[in-house]
Amino acid sequence: MKVLKVLMLSVLVAGLLSSFAFAAGNPEKGKAMFNDPKAFGGQKACSSCHPDGRGLEKAAAEKEWTTPAGKTKTLEEAINLCIVNANKGKALAVKSEQMADMVAFIKSLGKKMEKRAAPGY
Repeated sequence: MKVLKVLMLSVLVAGLLSSFAFAAGNPEKGKAMFNDPKAFGGQKACSSCHPDGRGLEKAAAEKEWTTPAGKTKTLEEAINLCIVNANKGKALAVKSEQMADMVAFIKSLGKKMEKRAAPGY
């Protein structure tokens, strides 16, 4: 009985840890999608309009996003507008792993900018 409790607790902890990892997203996977013209079934990569993420460095800190297709209230909505309108691809589910990866990558662009602005040692 004690072994069963330990096993169940282990499964529960592993599930919680994986859900946190999933929610956080993987910026490397997001970067790969960002640079892949076929990632969303579309015609061009996000990097076609945003080489090296240019123009998105402050996206994580914004409260409202302006895209060529209009204003949005969430980063996920802005990503989907670009995927559908600029890429001519299929929008991602907001709660999907792919969306979490794209958001993580875009947020990482701001962190890179902060590192460049920090004084060197």
